[in-house]
Amino acid sequence: MNAAAVRLDRIGKRYGAQWVVRDVNLSIRAGEFFTFLGPSGCGKTTLLRMIAGFIAPDEGLVYLDNQAVNQVPPWQRNIGMVFQNYALWPHMTVFENVAFGLRERKLSRHEIDSRVGKALEQVSLKGTEYRRPSQLSGGQQQRAALARTLVIQPRVLLLDEPLSNLDAKLRVEMRLELLKLQRHVGLTTIYVTHDQEEALAMSTRIAVIDRGQMVQEGQPREIYEQPANEFVADFVGQANLLSGKVRAMVENNLTVELAHGLKAEVSLQTLDGSTRLGDIVLIGIRPEAVRLIDPSTASPGLNRVEGTILASAYEGACVEYEIAALGKTIKARVTNPKTKRVFKPGEKIAVTFAAENVTLIPAKLDEAKSRLEEGTAEQ
Repeated sequence: MNAAAVRLDRIGKRYGAQWVVRDVNLSIRAGEFFTFLGPSGCGKTTLLRMIAGFIAPDEGLVYLDNQAVNQVPPWQRNIGMVFQNYALWPHMTVFENVAFGLRERKLSRHEIDSRVGKALEQVSLKGTEYRRPSQLSGGQQQRAALARTLVIQPRVLLLDEPLSNLDAKLRVEMRLELLKLQRHVGLTTIYVTHDQEEALAMSTRIAVIDRGQMVQEGQPREIYEQPANEFVADFVGQANLLSGKVRAMVENNLTVELAHGLKAEVSLQTLDGSTRLGDIVLIGIRPEAVRLIDPSTASPGLNRVEGTILASAYEGACVEYEIAALGKTIKARVTNPKTKRVFKPGEKIAVTFAAENVTLIPAKLDEAKSRLEEGTAEQ
């Protein structure tokens, strides 16, 4: 397949006076698996439909391989799209559904038979040609919709939350199958989801969308470990967000004074060089970076605070905890609980975390001050 590069130049869309997408600039490389990630109603599906040509942007240009396509109708862009509800024709067989786009292009019967057979083999549906969609499982319907798109050999594949109708186990299985297929075919793929685990697992790069604007773009690890702001830190996974004031910069660490007299160390490797003594800052600690220790065995020191277990949820591979500490709820995720003590609600606990696992997060100054003042008032 002839994979195309996609570029969005100052793209914007409004309905009346309300901008649903505003000033989005992106370059997506040919053959890349790129994801638009954000909450419902943030504008990510609108972006996808503007690339497909189903919606016309009010501002900016859409490029395919450096050619502006704003005036090119959808059927001439050679872009394939898989919808959330699959949109299979219920009265047609699997073969007829997959062949539909080829017949519209008036290909020969021999060419249609060959390409449909190849597409069904790619998605592991060989042998289902004469079944109706109602005779397929949810995962098979998703694959049939994908085959119908792949068979036209599109330049770009657009996927609008295609796994959202599947159960949790099947979603994971189909996620891996889709990823392997995309890597094998080498097709430029743009994926829309609100599921951060899906985005992190599948993407070469991610654009996080909030209220119609792109707030961060980067590789999955960068998005998760170096969030650009509080929204990204909280939406992409979970984060314990704490405000404090910079009190010292010694050797390779920065010391932040938090509420209740707690002092936290932040590794200088996580800083951008602009932080100064006296600055009010926001730090983030991921739940999996939190360690829980019996307070009677924990030594006093930095990056340690005592709290009380509010709730615990055993999930097999991990235990999720909520802990009352610092006047708020701290979340912790302890993996491999078989080898560790499982704490119960009401137990006293010491919460600790390493300096290299603390991230300094850019935040609005007034919001950071408000957080700090609230915590100080509760002391």
